[in-house]
Amino acid sequence: MISNWSTTVGRAIRGQSAPVTYGLIALCCLIFVIGPAAGLNPVYGSGDELLVAQRAYFRRWGVVPTELFEGAPRAALTPATALFIHGSWLHLLGNMLFFYVFGAMAEERMGHVQFALFYVGCGYLALLGYAAANASSQQSLVGASGAISAILGAFLYLFPKARVTSLFPFLFFLPLRFPAWVVLPFWVTLQWLAAGRDTSGPGVAYLAHLVGFSAGFLYASVRFGRTTRVKAPATAAPEGENQP
Repeated sequence: MISNWSTTVGRAIRGQSAPVTYGLIALCCLIFVIGPAAGLNPVYGSGDELLVAQRAYFRRWGVVPTELFEGAPRAALTPATALFIHGSWLHLLGNMLFFYVFGAMAEERMGHVQFALFYVGCGYLALLGYAAANASSQQSLVGASGAISAILGAFLYLFPKARVTSLFPFLFFLPLRFPAWVVLPFWVTLQWLAAGRDTSGPGVAYLAHLVGFSAGFLYASVRFGRTTRVKAPATAAPEGENQP
């Protein structure tokens, strides 16, 4: 069993068995490039006109807690649509890097359809949880980090001994390899500490990361049980990133 799964996760890392992961990455990148946040589409203008278009775009497709809990049907869809919207190049690239590193192995283990539903479902719950904790906020929330955090949670359960190469800023970005059961709990601890200092203003939605990570870990533990954990080959992730 372990030998077979070592082969399949290796195929996943090489991109041979993860069409959902790479398809979602491509979709997020495409939506970003044609939208106003990238600043590349001349349809949205420039300067102040572009800023107005960006705010309207985020408000339409992102989660606005005050609107979400008013019960409007359109607002109820925003925790799903917001998963495909990003606020900046750094926001997009940081999320997609974590998605690329951890998504393929999780998809290989779950199966394509189940992984797609897992991504959207846990991402929806993550953004909904953040909105519930900030119900009076009128700030738009966008990004795939809640769903990607769920992937990290599932990865920790399914591949706790996988070697993760991490870059630590306080160690001058020296690449060090640790098992996932060391790296990912360290990452989620940083999110928990940051969430304690979080506000309802603009910034990183650390609480969404925590909700997503917890949902992903819980799902994997219930769906797959203790007997399905497997040893996986080394992967890599930049631990210095604040958002997945």
